[in-house]
Amino acid sequence: MRIAMWSGPRNISTAMMYAFGNRPDFAAWDEPFYAAYLAATDVEHPMRDAILAAHETDPAEVAARCRGPIPDAKEHIYLKLMPFHMVDGFPLDWADDCVNVHLIRHPARVVASYAAKRENPSLRDIGYSEHVALYQRLPGPILDSEDIRNDPERMLRKLCGIIGLEFDQRMLNWPEGPKPLDGAWAPHWYGTVHRSTGFAGPEGPLPDLSGELGELVEKALPHYEALAEQRLG
Repeated sequence: MRIAMWSGPRNISTAMMYAFGNRPDFAAWDEPFYAAYLAATDVEHPMRDAILAAHETDPAEVAARCRGPIPDAKEHIYLKLMPFHMVDGFPLDWADDCVNVHLIRHPARVVASYAAKRENPSLRDIGYSEHVALYQRLPGPILDSEDIRNDPERMLRKLCGIIGLEFDQRMLNWPEGPKPLDGAWAPHWYGTVHRSTGFAGPEGPLPDLSGELGELVEKALPHYEALAEQRLG
């Protein structure tokens, strides 16, 4: 099985990758198209040069690896992906053979978390409109991070049942610290999840954002709501 898990940033996507990566039957690949996205655009991201130096920048080569042999003789692979990384012209037909799953989070939480790591985020940086478009091309189960954090075992069991995968209790915990499967960007973005050994508990009230950040939330909200209407409960 090849799971393509699509999400925006700051969306427990790394925790989900650790959950699947902690299974002995899974390989995992952290944001395969990130370096290709940076190489194809003029976007300035933290650690840009290190990412370009460490990872494949040819989208055709990345796509070939996504559909190629699964590393380490594992039975399954988990691909952690972001819709906005798929620049126009990047191959996407490889994903037709994947189990496509979609992970969402309320934009107020995403924007607050993202802005703490990178200033002045744009709608493109958080990827909601791109996610809606990609979901129309590659539909599949939709999970909300809030539901996962409220009851990780129930939601992961539900997802596994829907996609025909046996649930593994080891998905609920992982070792503290960096992981071999982390991308080169991990030192900037993964501090919190590196201190974790499992999913964090329920979140508090939504952040109250104003100014440009509040406006960004309002722009993203209709896209989030369109996906949230179909999320697994």
